Amino acid sequence: MKKLLVLVAVAVFVAGFSLTSFASGPADITFKAKMGNVAFPHAAHQGKVSDCNTCHHKGTDDAKCSTCHDGTKAPKAKDAYHKQCKNCHKKMGGPTGCKECHVK
Repeated sequence: MKKLLVLVAVAVFVAGFSLTSFASGPADITFKAKMGNVAFPHAAHQGKVSDCNTCHHKGTDDAKCSTCHDGTKAPKAKDAYHKQCKNCHKKMGGPTGCKECHVK
């Protein structure tokens, strides 16, 4: 019986750790853009933003915008990223110039 309880406890711990790691997403993301790719340090931003919905307005899943938006109800991705990122960067003191984020 003790062995079963230990196995269950270990399984719960491992499952909890796995879900936490999965929910945190990748440490770094690269957005492809014509002006130059944008390296996005996801983990660093997570440390500054307490609610994932601040950036992921429909949750933390990695679904594409087109999953919900048909292209007429939402702005273009470029416009959405620029508005969201630049507005936050202005408030928090992050980069706002084109070449500060876009690197060719």
